[in-house]
Amino acid sequence: MKTRRLTMAQALVGYLKNQYVERDGSQHAFFAGMLGIFGHGNVAGIGQALQENPDFPYIPIRNEQSGVHLATGFAKASNRLRAMACTSSIGPGATNMVTGAALATINRLPVLLLPGDIFASRKVAPVLQQLESFSTQDAGVNDCFKPVSRYWDRIYRPEQLITALPEAMRVLTSPSDCGAVTLSLPQDVQTEAYDYPEELFHKRVWLIRRGQPDELSLQRAVAAIRKARRPLIIAGGGVLMSEASAALAQFVAKTGIPVGETQAGKGSLAWDHPQSMGAIGATGTLAANRLAHSADLVIGVGTRYSDFTSASMTAFQNPDVTFVNINTAEFDAYKVGAIPVVADARVTLEQLTAALHDTKVSAEYATEIAGLKSQWEAEVDRLLNFATPGRPAQSAVIGAIWDASGPRDVILSAAGSHPGDLHKLWRARTPNSYHMEYGYSCMGYEIPGGLGAKMADPSREVYVFIGDGTYLMMPTEIVTSVQQGIKIIIVLVDNKGFGSIGSLSRSLGMGGFGTTTHTRSASGQLDGELFQVEYAANARSLGAHALTATTLQQFKDALEQSKSFDRTTVIVVETDPDAKVPGYESWWDVAVPEVSTMESVREARARYEEARKRERYFL
Repeated sequence: MKTRRLTMAQALVGYLKNQYVERDGSQHAFFAGMLGIFGHGNVAGIGQALQENPDFPYIPIRNEQSGVHLATGFAKASNRLRAMACTSSIGPGATNMVTGAALATINRLPVLLLPGDIFASRKVAPVLQQLESFSTQDAGVNDCFKPVSRYWDRIYRPEQLITALPEAMRVLTSPSDCGAVTLSLPQDVQTEAYDYPEELFHKRVWLIRRGQPDELSLQRAVAAIRKARRPLIIAGGGVLMSEASAALAQFVAKTGIPVGETQAGKGSLAWDHPQSMGAIGATGTLAANRLAHSADLVIGVGTRYSDFTSASMTAFQNPDVTFVNINTAEFDAYKVGAIPVVADARVTLEQLTAALHDTKVSAEYATEIAGLKSQWEAEVDRLLNFATPGRPAQSAVIGAIWDASGPRDVILSAAGSHPGDLHKLWRARTPNSYHMEYGYSCMGYEIPGGLGAKMADPSREVYVFIGDGTYLMMPTEIVTSVQQGIKIIIVLVDNKGFGSIGSLSRSLGMGGFGTTTHTRSASGQLDGELFQVEYAANARSLGAHALTATTLQQFKDALEQSKSFDRTTVIVVETDPDAKVPGYESWWDVAVPEVSTMESVREARARYEEARKRERYFL
């Protein structure tokens, strides 16, 4: 057997370079490169291996968490068909990646994490940044990754890489099991040499299977759809990941069944498709939520029924409602007592279309669907063009971005009030033009996630929509965008604090406590003057172009100007805090204190207890 003598780190990089994926006859390299920051735990191992392999790009980032966010944004924009690896040193560099690992796993997106670790030899201990346990020597900070990784391993010997890497790839390329994969790499083992078999570095192609539905489950789903009088589809992220948008459009055009979209599934249908009712759930539209309320059959396609999608299990109020779930993951297919169809979304929708060729919703239901869609689109028109005398409404800012963007351009966000407003109002024209990280709703994802989305398809303009609270958490990857020549357009809404949580706090009777940038006054309370951060100056200091706008017209002009710039641009705009987008007959369960000295909290508790009566079990 031919062998190649390499360090463990050199063998790792050599293996990653030769991993390919194939779906529907198309084949390409799986890994686009590695992101990271070097420290004493990885510079001599992974760092040296990357230096010897310039054909495997290394991109230095400014924060390990944001590096994982960038990789996750890249994987999401690539429909899980491509991924990136992330490396860090031992200690704080490693634990900085834990949040990113949780985000990737919750969103079922592939990212490979390679944190440095303690000395496997244990001769030199404790090493700098090593966590010591009084009860075992086989524990370290990288054990934190176990609950937030789909696969976790620690490589104590260089030859263990031979069996660990195929397992990592199996998980990363699985339509049902993918998420973060963590291989903890002791810093001494990274540099140790071993005679690796030559076959380890041969090109390997991982087939992304399109799982077929079993005949009995499909028959039961067909029977349920034929029986239903008020069916509704919930399109989740699985529609986009399986590239099933065309199949979904064909299926609903033939059957007339309306579609509500989750945050991850928005864009599954073009906004102007007759069956597109827009967003569903706690951040849903009037049309989708009213149809959900009375639906007698809910067909979930690639959704995991988060509390926002189900409006905390209050969205479906028909006492006889039943469910059909189409999902590659058995774990999700069996939720809400559904008829489970464990299969690929596109394949299943195509087979349902053929089986239900003679099935159509009633004329009465079709008229109701068309009427609700017409009402909702008129409401969107109103909000996207909402005029205010001073600062623009956030909905009008969204309208201006939509007008400025092209059909394939991307709007991207993750946290604050923006996901709710965008979910309701953004008119997605094409699949993957709406990029929302709402599985973890992680503040700080937006800028690095935007870089990842841009890297996945540089031909598209990427508009990153964030608030000032999120911007302050992680603006440093602006430097990376400039260094790497990756241009994105960042729209920064300055609402002087945490606008979304401030609104939630007030709705719970707590008056927005601790959610603004008011300074501490002489009384000791946070009720002094508002502190003003110079966001445009900060963005310029990081290498970006920066523009400010105080009126809607100035903002529109800034958007047009930003298109001509050669690098990342930040547009700072203040919005009218009182011009909000309504909730549209939906609810989200956020518990209110059962006892309080504050009358406003007691009143909120009474409202909460009344609303909670609508929550249901679906067994």
